[in-house]
Amino acid sequence: MSVDHTKCDITGMVERHIMVAVDSSDNARRAVLFVGDFFGCYEGFQVTLLHIILEPEATFFRDNAERQKWTADKLAEARKIMDEYRHILVDAGFSQDKINVRIDTMRGSSVADCIIKEQEEMKCCTIVIGRRGISKKEEFIFGSTSNKIIHEAKKCAVLVIE
Repeated sequence: MSVDHTKCDITGMVERHIMVAVDSSDNARRAVLFVGDFFGCYEGFQVTLLHIILEPEATFFRDNAERQKWTADKLAEARKIMDEYRHILVDAGFSQDKINVRIDTMRGSSVADCIIKEQEEMKCCTIVIGRRGISKKEEFIFGSTSNKIIHEAKKCAVLVIE
């Protein structure tokens, strides 16, 4: 008899569904390694690797062909990164069928807003994100994706890996 580990808790979030928001940074890679090391030996966990490509406004490009090339280049780069991260999780003990890969091209005000929106749609119980390592001055001026997620994500845990 098998046990269904994909249950919803009282908040409606899916237990044991971890979203790892990633990019090509070393800190994102450390976040994936953390999830693999910490959860890879346990059954019942599902991981979604999420990469957000923030699409610039249409006026950023000279023409549609330039926009399409930019998007194709960003998608190819993201697929390469996601393949590497998937292999890290498989090597850590996750089965292939428990690893989802999502690459979303979105227009939005920030990467953090897009990550929170995806978390709410997927009902993940945990968001794991690497901290980019910007200085306090840069964080004050430009803001921090991880800081915004910590303060604005609802009904889920947030783990920030440095």
